Amino acid sequence: MSTPLISIRDLHVSFHTQDGVVKAVDGVSFDVMPGETLGIVGESGSGKSVTANAIMRLNFGTQVDVSGEIIMNGKNLLEVDDDELRTLRGRQMAMVFQDPLTALNPFYTVGNQIAEAYLIHHPKATKSEVREIVLNAMVKVGIPEPTKRMDSYPHEFSGGMRQRIVIAIALVNNPQLLIADEPTTALDVTVQAQILELIGTLQEEYGSAVMLITHDLGVIAETADRVMVMYAGHAVELANVDELFETPTHPYTVGLLGSVHSLDDSSRGALQTISGTPPSLINLPTGCAFHPRCRFELGENSLCRTEAPQLHAVGKSRSACHLPESQLLQIGAKGGV
Repeated sequence: MSTPLISIRDLHVSFHTQDGVVKAVDGVSFDVMPGETLGIVGESGSGKSVTANAIMRLNFGTQVDVSGEIIMNGKNLLEVDDDELRTLRGRQMAMVFQDPLTALNPFYTVGNQIAEAYLIHHPKATKSEVREIVLNAMVKVGIPEPTKRMDSYPHEFSGGMRQRIVIAIALVNNPQLLIADEPTTALDVTVQAQILELIGTLQEEYGSAVMLITHDLGVIAETADRVMVMYAGHAVELANVDELFETPTHPYTVGLLGSVHSLDDSSRGALQTISGTPPSLINLPTGCAFHPRCRFELGENSLCRTEAPQLHAVGKSRSACHLPESQLLQIGAKGGV
């Protein structure tokens, strides 16, 4: 078995607010292997983006507590100083943000912004070298007339083209890990497909691992190798993508899959829903955070209500649920799509 590119162990991220402490990520552990695509799914507020930002060290501050380990190339990223962190960002890990318009600086041309990302790690590069790098990066992400468009500003591009520029900035230094945080948000379906195909093509060319954060289970099915399902700051299921869709092993995952229509099964009728709403991250339920919404919970005074479950092997997957393995596999067999 190959060595993980990055290992996250017992990651906690809490925000201090006027209303109380928000436990946005509460003890998450997982690995990302070299060259793989790990999909991360869950409802809004489940901790997906906060986890990604913690890896990039973008959510540090006086009102934020971050603990645990994020090990990459033998170093805990939570302990390196700011100077070393600058050498890691862009070179070893990079991020594609949700909104390309706010991710780009409106006062600088896109060519200058790609060049800036490159020069941070290659300060001795000549102007001609940098120009060639920028043009090549724009060609690779499919920007037409790159010689002309490198002098354009972000507002002169469409949403899809701006996202391509953000991807060019992220990949210009050939990072080992690319974190794509809902990279197709607000894009139409055709452009979404083009952006996802682009990320896949460039991943093969550069050999990068990808963490893909999304709400879209169709995107996960099409692009991911493994999937981590998050709920209320916890990882509740970790599985290979085929296993997740065929036999989900957590009731929350079953609920998510039940909300998706399968084109080859017209007999399923109306889409299922998950009752209730996500819990407050300031006042999480005792025991399993999902138990108030779970139709399989074991009842009053059960472990579901008193003890937080940990990820453990269930079939070929890992699931954080107190239900017996045989029952989880039976539920999954009925709920898979």
